[in-house]
Amino acid sequence: MTGAALFDVDGTLTDTNHLHVVTWWEAFRQAGHTVPMAAVHRAVGLGSGDLIEHVLGGDRDRDQDGVISAAHTTLYGTYFDRLPAFAGAGDLLRTLSTRGWSVVLATSASGSELAALRRAVDADSAIVDTTSSDDVSAGKPAPEPVEQALELAGAPADQAVFVGDTVWDMRAATRAGVRAIALLSGGIPREDLVHAGAIAIYQNAAELLEQLDQSPFGAAKS
Repeated sequence: MTGAALFDVDGTLTDTNHLHVVTWWEAFRQAGHTVPMAAVHRAVGLGSGDLIEHVLGGDRDRDQDGVISAAHTTLYGTYFDRLPAFAGAGDLLRTLSTRGWSVVLATSASGSELAALRRAVDADSAIVDTTSSDDVSAGKPAPEPVEQALELAGAPADQAVFVGDTVWDMRAATRAGVRAIALLSGGIPREDLVHAGAIAIYQNAAELLEQLDQSPFGAAKS
């Protein structure tokens, strides 16, 4: 086994970040909060509780958190039968698996949402395991999701590469001692991703696949 190839899903393998932005925005609106979509976008990738905290702040009425989160889950669920994977996403996972990498997904999604995302990516034969928000006590940017993924992959941090699209992904990976690749497909500025710890940046999964031999995945072979 070459090592562990750890992947975020939303915004990295699937073109779903803006669906989350719209459905979170609507969930906030239904609860009486007018929030900028840009603020929601910056928070995508956090677990639901942390996302609400990030957008509304610590002095909010916390009794609304469950209602807001449930509304988002319901709204986002209407897209489950048509979530779009990025071009090349499934091929990227299959190629890495063929080359001996242990592929593990590390995502804030869980349950039926995670199942829908996996159907969209359509690369289950390449995926060794998945860690979700149900499996950790602290989500990204805490290192626990990446550490859990490492455990599932059976690899140490220095033999792993993490691929994500948000600042939270980069921070979680670097705090876990794992090299982090960033994709711009989630809509986060390049400078923010570099500042958060990305050691390499690609436009999307297809470009990473095309340049795989020159990427940190290729460098790990030498």
